[in-house]
Amino acid sequence: MRTRISSSLILIAASLGCATVSAEMVTIDLSHPIPTFAPSEEDPMKADLSKPYLDSVPIPTFGGQTVFALSEFPTSQGHFDIGTLVLAEHHGTHLDTAGHYINNESSMEPGTIAPADRKLTHRLDASDLIGKAIVIDISGRVDTELAKNGGTPSPDTSVTDFSNSSNNVVGADDIEAVKDKIDNGVWLVLNTGWSRFFFSGTDFAKDPYMNGFNFPGISKAGVDRLIEIMEEKNVMINGIVADNIGVDSGDSAKGDDDQWTNSWHAHVRLLQRGVKMVENATNLGQLLMAGNGENCTIVVGAPKHIRGTGGPSRVLALCES
Repeated sequence: MRTRISSSLILIAASLGCATVSAEMVTIDLSHPIPTFAPSEEDPMKADLSKPYLDSVPIPTFGGQTVFALSEFPTSQGHFDIGTLVLAEHHGTHLDTAGHYINNESSMEPGTIAPADRKLTHRLDASDLIGKAIVIDISGRVDTELAKNGGTPSPDTSVTDFSNSSNNVVGADDIEAVKDKIDNGVWLVLNTGWSRFFFSGTDFAKDPYMNGFNFPGISKAGVDRLIEIMEEKNVMINGIVADNIGVDSGDSAKGDDDQWTNSWHAHVRLLQRGVKMVENATNLGQLLMAGNGENCTIVVGAPKHIRGTGGPSRVLALCES
């Protein structure tokens, strides 16, 4: 979704110094809507999936479906609708703070941030949530791979292969190609085109979006090269925006076995450095229309709840047209 940006927002972006701005800018909404359901009569903390609001359809997720309890505050002229949400932090388009993952001693690396010192949602400031977009676009490679199966993903890597050994993930070469643009405070945007499959099924593991953990994202080699570049240049990016379930490729996410051994490589290595993540983003391809994203600024509208590990977010791109 693209809309014109007001002059007041242009002034805000200009004052933060995060992007070149002009009178001709557009906003791009990078967020999926979150389906909501009335509370269950047996347990008001759980959703009654037989009572959706509007066109809500359950989406498989880490955490339960969103409960939306509506009440009315009457006045002589009408009433206010007032809703109460029961909402999982890592549901829909959402932010991962550095405090989302707690490393054990064996996975902690020298010079990184101890778990107790990592910023949670209430400690994030404006500079944590806004920054220049650096787009890596592999959607063409993903489309070519999907074409082998009529445009449909298959969990069988012999049919559609999104493993780390394939060329259909964000790898070290893709990171190397944007090395000169990697700088303090930027947001690395990974456009794979995968958001088209966003939870179109009902089973979490079998959904085309999850595809049996055979989906594109950043590979282990891509993560490792990103860290090397940040250390070489002595810079720290703000975070990564991806249009899949967890920034990692499915291969990196699932690890070596069903016990999550050596899993979620990007989370393990990057969050301890303070690199944040926006997951389940959408419309990332629209940034390519604005000079390959060169003229876009990412704004993450994250919640500011105490002790939060992240939260559903309205994520926007402010782009020069």
